Amino acid sequence: MKVRARLIKDHIAEAAQFRWRALVGFVAALLGLAGLGAWYFHLQVVQHDLYATRSENNRLRLVPVAPARGLIYDRKGRILADNIATWRLDAVPERAGDGVALLASLQGVVALDGEQQARFLREYKSARPFKPVSLKLRISDDEAARFAVNRWRFPGVDLVPYLGRVYPYGALFSHVVGYVGRADEKDLAGLGDAGGAYTHVGKSGLERYYEAQLRGKPGYRRLETNVAGRTVRTLDTVPATPGTDLRLSIDADLQQAMTDAFGELEGSAVAVDPRTGEILAMVSLPTFDANLFVNGISHADFEALNNNPSRPQFNRVVLGGVAPGSTVKPMLGLAGLDSGLRRPEDKILSTGMFYLPGQKRGYGDSHRGGHGLTDLRKSIYDSVNTYYYKLALDMGIARVDQYMGHYGFGRPTGVDLAGEIGGILPSPEWKAKNAPKQGKWYPGDTVITGIGQGFWKVTPLQLAQATGGLASGWLRPPHLVKDMRADFDAPWQPVPLKPAVRMTNNPAHLQAVREGMIGTVHGPGTATNIRPGLTYLIAGKTGTAQVVSRRGDAAINPRNLPMHLRHRALFIAFAPADAPTIAIAVAIEGGGYGASTAAPIARKVFDAWLLGKKPIPPVPEAGVVSAATAPPDFSNVRGSPDAQPPAPEEPAR
Repeated sequence: MKVRARLIKDHIAEAAQFRWRALVGFVAALLGLAGLGAWYFHLQVVQHDLYATRSENNRLRLVPVAPARGLIYDRKGRILADNIATWRLDAVPERAGDGVALLASLQGVVALDGEQQARFLREYKSARPFKPVSLKLRISDDEAARFAVNRWRFPGVDLVPYLGRVYPYGALFSHVVGYVGRADEKDLAGLGDAGGAYTHVGKSGLERYYEAQLRGKPGYRRLETNVAGRTVRTLDTVPATPGTDLRLSIDADLQQAMTDAFGELEGSAVAVDPRTGEILAMVSLPTFDANLFVNGISHADFEALNNNPSRPQFNRVVLGGVAPGSTVKPMLGLAGLDSGLRRPEDKILSTGMFYLPGQKRGYGDSHRGGHGLTDLRKSIYDSVNTYYYKLALDMGIARVDQYMGHYGFGRPTGVDLAGEIGGILPSPEWKAKNAPKQGKWYPGDTVITGIGQGFWKVTPLQLAQATGGLASGWLRPPHLVKDMRADFDAPWQPVPLKPAVRMTNNPAHLQAVREGMIGTVHGPGTATNIRPGLTYLIAGKTGTAQVVSRRGDAAINPRNLPMHLRHRALFIAFAPADAPTIAIAVAIEGGGYGASTAAPIARKVFDAWLLGKKPIPPVPEAGVVSAATAPPDFSNVRGSPDAQPPAPEEPAR
């Protein structure tokens, strides 16, 4: 029989083991409490500012306050670009949820057409979750009231008051003032963190050129919200800084008169003050209503504009390069005098055709029988091509370029409009680079350059600048903005003018050119048709730029051509010729001849500017005007018959 051994407990060992386990447990608990305390310390002390801010942000919401866009006025204080108080509907993606479902639930509350819905969904999908996206701009009062009643159904959708842009004159200033449009992702990216405050940015015209000044600086409102995200109260507001106001040199009355003078004709015109370079009126026709673009132009309206062959959105004044035709003759005549190759009294013989040595092909004059002996003055008022054919050859193309470049051709004028082109000042270098298939530079290229044909391309603004230079003796960069002010109560501050450049250092040369231009209207010149009833002196020059070339020596009657192939009619002038206050350049597309279509437009603009301000005493008869400003005696000079316009000038090679 086995006897089971009985184990005797070692109470001392067990007690020691218990004490060791208790110590380990105590240390572990102590370390845990210490770690927890350290973590609490980290949260409550070290990261206090971070979590306090997050907590505050759960209760507060910052809403950007868009600044009022600067207003644009004409020279007499009439508003050309205004702001009106209206409402828009914004949705924040992270709070509003699915865009398609949101649009479906809004049916019957706010009217949204297919284009608006498509635009919203496109922007909604690409927007940042916390950035508001506009559902609809400029909603009606009825829609605003319906949404306010149903606001509880649409978390993350807010009715936001804002100032919408409007153009009171509609299409009259579209190419000058331009328009604003809805800001896209590219626009907002360029604005950085402040981009969320802007719904519109300048897209064209002055609105685009002066965008940085016009848009102002945004502010914000700090709102307290509840757990549902609804606003409880406004805690504080940092006001936005309004944009800078602009006052233009343009006169709305003259702008309207210039537009009316065109009637149904298409083209462009610009009038400047030769004493300052201020642009008094500037039109490009046909035009369009800038208000169509403010909140996003409809597909139908855009297609109508885009498919219009007359290109209403194209600003012909700064983008429309045309051959200047005979309108460059006064400038080239002045260059001939200043270069020392001609004197005002020097004469050449015009027989009707000009031939280069060794060539059978001739270059024609406007009169097939020729103009006879011709000096500088007659070459201008009777538009004698032969004088300028020979002058251009004698000067050489390099010297022609030098002087015409000095007069502002071949480069932008620097006007405060984006995208201005510099045109083309013909040269062998330009031809080699841009028209290599036409061979080297030939003497014939120089010949036709002398009458403003060939590779020439100028803008009406360049012509107006040069005409102002002939009027005042100084080439002054044209500009549209006259004054600025930072606040409605602040005084207007004039915009610094760019430096002017002398047209010539010889006043006698300039006077001879002016007398030739006066003869265009008041002598036997090419624009005597606008002389009847004049009570002031006009110095002008007609021009015709050919679109199609003649064949051989046969002239083409432009009246037998389709409108788009007819000659461009041009006219430059300044008035009153004895004390000029306005200079103009007019270019008519498909207008035929400068005298018959462009010159009458200039006459109407001059009448509106000069006679609309104060009565001008009649000009004295020939021989009574002071010797300093008197036109030469035209009594023994054969005039150009008004009923028979001159034949087309020599086309390009």
